Amino acid sequence: MTLPSLLRKMPPFMPVLIILICMFALNGLAEPNSLSPYALKGLISTYLALMFLSVGQTIVIFAADIDLSVGAILGLVNVTLVSMMQVLGGEPAGIFAAMAIALAVGAGCGLLNGILVVVLRLQAIVATFGTSVLFLGLALWIMPVAGTPAPRLFWRTFGGRIAGIPFAYFVLAGLLVLIVLLSRSRFVPRLLTVGDDQLAAYQTGLPVQSIRVRGYVACGIFAALAGFCITGDTASGDPNVGGLITLNSVAAAVLGGAALSGGVGTLFGSVLGSLVIGLVGSLVFFLGTPSEWQNLVQGLTVLAALMVGILFGGKARA
Repeated sequence: MTLPSLLRKMPPFMPVLIILICMFALNGLAEPNSLSPYALKGLISTYLALMFLSVGQTIVIFAADIDLSVGAILGLVNVTLVSMMQVLGGEPAGIFAAMAIALAVGAGCGLLNGILVVVLRLQAIVATFGTSVLFLGLALWIMPVAGTPAPRLFWRTFGGRIAGIPFAYFVLAGLLVLIVLLSRSRFVPRLLTVGDDQLAAYQTGLPVQSIRVRGYVACGIFAALAGFCITGDTASGDPNVGGLITLNSVAAAVLGGAALSGGVGTLFGSVLGSLVIGLVGSLVFFLGTPSEWQNLVQGLTVLAALMVGILFGGKARA
């Protein structure tokens, strides 16, 4: 069997899985304790938000769209959640009510993006950049100064254990279940069909506009879930918490095998891509890279991983 035929038979996420294994090995060589259960739990807890965000980003990328506002949505959800928990109280009923409101905020942000891009036909990259500024402004209006604490019950639950198993593992399991359900539904195949050839999708009778708008709404919901994770991890509200996570979500999606042109990729691959980005940051730190060089080295390493993933992914699709 030739190499090209072997590559074509590989799942789209196989290149990033190989990169992930290599990154685990390199981290283990640089710092053996990085593979301890405690360290792995910390890695997953820290990058759960990016995992959720990259899955949401991948959903819109499937349809050849993009969302540059996901980080701002995460920040808006974070401050909304913390503020509402302050108002409604830190007991379970108040926390769940605040989470429902914050989830609706995320879905509403996604719906606005969908209307602007799909219905009003604005360029996705321009429209979502504009809404990112809007959402950041709203977050700063809600919480002008970062640092409002989340209720103890919320962050203790996120960082705690159930039957001796870290709660973050249950959240990760829930994300994987969501991925399986979405992948087996008609939603993801329809998004991929639209992204592969929008005109052909129209001709087959698919409601292309509705599918794309629902993709943006789903992205907003996943950004809200990412906001829950970041709130549990930081135990506070911060309107600027989104930061560079938007670009990382795009990088994770591409690392996972998604094509920005649409029609290709897997949600599971984006989760693996998020872990690769996290492990790159850890490796740069463990190697003792000077602080002023860490961002540069991390960026170059992520670029190299992207190039490898795209190279093998392109050969697999050829």
